[in-house]
Amino acid sequence: MVIDLNADLGEGFGIWRLGDDLALLDVVTSANVACGFHAGDPVTIRRVCAAAVDRGVAIGAQVSYRDLAHFGRRDMDADPEELCAEVLYQIAAVDGIARAMGGRVSYVKPHGALYNRVCRDEEQAAALIDAVADYDPSLPVLTLPGSVVHGVAAAEGVPTVTEAFADRAYTSAGTLVPRREPGAVIHDPEAVPARAVRMAVEGAVTSVDGTTVNVEARSICVHGDTPDAVRLAQAVRDRLLAAGVVLQAFT
Repeated sequence: MVIDLNADLGEGFGIWRLGDDLALLDVVTSANVACGFHAGDPVTIRRVCAAAVDRGVAIGAQVSYRDLAHFGRRDMDADPEELCAEVLYQIAAVDGIARAMGGRVSYVKPHGALYNRVCRDEEQAAALIDAVADYDPSLPVLTLPGSVVHGVAAAEGVPTVTEAFADRAYTSAGTLVPRREPGAVIHDPEAVPARAVRMAVEGAVTSVDGTTVNVEARSICVHGDTPDAVRLAQAVRDRLLAAGVVLQAFT
């Protein structure tokens, strides 16, 4: 059993700080670095990339809608050409900084509303994949097991990697419960590590209505912007290792 443990990092902006990036980089194997469209700025991106390189943590470009005001969590009917260009811009920006720090972007992960939208919207999924293909078609894209991104990416020769969320509630259809609904984010320090172990070992999770959902994944995400995120991520790491899971980046 080999699992990647990823977290969203670099989500501060200017004088606003969110999460403890350096502490989380000591826990995870992959870092989804905000690209400046939903959060992040050049200084933050540089610091996170440099720290990730120092720790041997894989760097991913966490691309999003242009939506600083709503942290990228507002669904948008984006023009496909514009969305493709903006995703391309974000990947290039973070990769350029990562390379200056001695690393590189080795995968792409959509953020927030864009992540959820491309799972079901082939047009926006195609815009995302077109941008990745234009920049580097060897870059894997993280997405849910049942996402339409897999088929769109396969048609363009772009690899995909399945992902599960230890601290998010699931619907019976295998999608994430919208954040606006109660219980969408799980904070229980016992439940989250237990869910992560089941995802890694059994490839399954219990949905909000009690059904078992298949979530076989190569990577598990723990969010860096939740209360007590570092302690929760460390607990997930410890429980996975105790269950015999090897933690290793997928890139």
